[in-house]
Amino acid sequence: MYKIGAVGDKDSILAFKSIGIDVFPAIDGKEARNIIDSLAEENYGLIFVTEHIAQHIEETILRYKKKLVPAIILIPSNQGSLGIGMNDINKNVEKAVGSNIFANSDK
Repeated sequence: MYKIGAVGDKDSILAFKSIGIDVFPAIDGKEARNIIDSLAEENYGLIFVTEHIAQHIEETILRYKKKLVPAIILIPSNQGSLGIGMNDINKNVEKAVGSNIFANSDK
């Protein structure tokens, strides 16, 4: 059975602990990269990563997007959203459906 983890600044990911998700605070991109690589080897199937950390480890995120496991999901931090996670969702929906069904319509 796969485990679930969350990586990011402590204040943003601490709430995940209350619902049974393992939390791994990271201060910078290097630390986050090491944590994510370690989690991937330790049978984590889903890893939530805050957008503020993800922007510093784009190559690591892209490397795992090419693999089935672990799935890396970008989430906003307590400082707000950078729009990176939502942009990824829109791209994946457009790829799967053929058009972005979430796009705002002016009609």
